[in-house]
Amino acid sequence: MNFKLIFSIARSLMLARWRQTMVAAFGVTFGIAMFVSLLSFMSGLNDLLDGLILNRTPHIRLYNEIQPTADQPIDMSDTHKSYHNFVKSVKPKQERPEIYNNMAIMNFLKSDNRVLGIAPKITTQVFYNVGVIDLTGAVNGIDVEAENSLFNFQDYVVEGDYIDLKNTPNSIMLGKGLAGKMLASIGDVIQLTTSRGERTQLKVVGIFQSGLQDADNTQSYASIITTQKLLGESVNYITDIQIKLKDITMAPQIAREYGKLFDVDAVDIQTANSQFETGSSVRSIISYAVGITLLIVAGFGIYNILNMMIYEKMDSIAILKATGFSGKDVNRIFTSIALSIGILGGLLGLILGFSLSLIIDQIPFNTASLPTIKTYPINYNPRFYMIGICFSLLTTYLAGYLPSRKASRVDPVIIIRGK
Repeated sequence: MNFKLIFSIARSLMLARWRQTMVAAFGVTFGIAMFVSLLSFMSGLNDLLDGLILNRTPHIRLYNEIQPTADQPIDMSDTHKSYHNFVKSVKPKQERPEIYNNMAIMNFLKSDNRVLGIAPKITTQVFYNVGVIDLTGAVNGIDVEAENSLFNFQDYVVEGDYIDLKNTPNSIMLGKGLAGKMLASIGDVIQLTTSRGERTQLKVVGIFQSGLQDADNTQSYASIITTQKLLGESVNYITDIQIKLKDITMAPQIAREYGKLFDVDAVDIQTANSQFETGSSVRSIISYAVGITLLIVAGFGIYNILNMMIYEKMDSIAILKATGFSGKDVNRIFTSIALSIGILGGLLGLILGFSLSLIIDQIPFNTASLPTIKTYPINYNPRFYMIGICFSLLTTYLAGYLPSRKASRVDPVIIIRGK
């Protein structure tokens, strides 16, 4: 069959009803544009919210959990081995939160090809002394360069320079909420008390804002050396080892492996942030559901338009079949019309969707909790555009194939006799 002739007939039918053709194409354009812009915006929003938590969270955290003693003396008695023993008010084991032999552990992790990077850390509870008032909080002792490399620490610093924590002895970086409570600014010297009752003075070299109010109101950062001096510990004292992997999906498996290998507690990012990841998944599902619904609605519009076009062109179909065109040829003609509408409307929809994304990306988005975010987040992932154009072609093909299949089975003699 001469496909050039089929396409020529399809083009003539489209131009004869160009208003209906344009309405159908606009329906596809609107559906694709809303699908692309909605998914780009929702995905960008998910990336922003994930960044607040997941980008600041190690894929695996190694630490020593303070837990009650599992084995009680009565359980070791031969006389009471066959009994169920209930012991109340069990006290925690007399263990320090320090990770023993941490240098050997970190050297092993650096040689593991699955590990992207590691960052040692010390976490300790303190009291910030403000006159006669003591504010409870925590100091995080970090390897400044490793923390910035793995967790983009500098993106959360709103005043000062993060590297000053390393270069300035006895320095500290306060959360924005905490600095506001203490009326502290860069260059001020603050006083804090450790859980052991020792008081220390530290110089404020910066202020950070993570976007999490609870953290900004209580937490501060210092270098590992400063924190070790604060606690009166040796240079080998480490309470946490933060690990980032090359493949985050392997975190649960590797966490179990490291926990047994190093005899420490290991928690993976999926376990630590399961509720947050559930929220991101639900938002993504809703976005895809709404976008696909728009495309399906556009497909029904095309179906109705083509169905009416075929009904009005029954005499033309009868003439085509009477002059030698087969039912498959009639099917190809109207399927070509539908795919032409899908291609035209889909391409225009991609362009319009991209333009809407650019417009949204330029809308100011200023909030005190996220000082580094200036405009609404947009994710220009090519996958959204590929899904949009493929779904456009699929819906328009089905919208054209179903009524054309019915038209291809029409007996031309009955139509001509009826006319």
